[in-house]
Amino acid sequence: MSDILRDIPDQIESERLTLRSPMPGDGPIVYAAVSASLAQLRAFPASMPWALEEPSIETSESFCRQSRVDYLARKGLPMLLFLKDGGHFVGACGLHQLSWRHRQAHIGYWAHRDWQGRGLIGEAARAVCDFARQELGLRRIACLADAQNLASRRVAERAGFALEGIMRNERIAPDGFPRDTALYALIN
Repeated sequence: MSDILRDIPDQIESERLTLRSPMPGDGPIVYAAVSASLAQLRAFPASMPWALEEPSIETSESFCRQSRVDYLARKGLPMLLFLKDGGHFVGACGLHQLSWRHRQAHIGYWAHRDWQGRGLIGEAARAVCDFARQELGLRRIACLADAQNLASRRVAERAGFALEGIMRNERIAPDGFPRDTALYALIN
């Protein structure tokens, strides 16, 4: 079957969240969240190099539109996270480097500064992984976190990922220094 013919819903739900594909017009809300969260997003630049660029509504809108195209083409499944109660945008979580042939992907996530520490990203990661394994038949989901990003590592662990190892000097930060990456995986 051609990847583009796979029936995948545009949104899924968890207990507190609606997770959905980015859509044209979502740029301003993504821009506002990124702008408010820059210090946190830039703390681990080797893992989130996109956060080093100066945010703009245009860049955020381009991200949303390209993400929608990738979602429709089944090349990646990025999702924006909204609270069911009130509709607030709280972050993003999704599957990247999707390989249908090998039935595997990588997961990535980030939270708006104002919504961190409430378990929402862990809830989103669990929902995405459950959906990926049960509905999409993925057999492996990897999570690559900066070894020093303890919050991101806790999200992975709480979502059921197992630490497979620390990849030493795996990435180079913008300051030129190497960074270690913690490799987690969730196996179906």
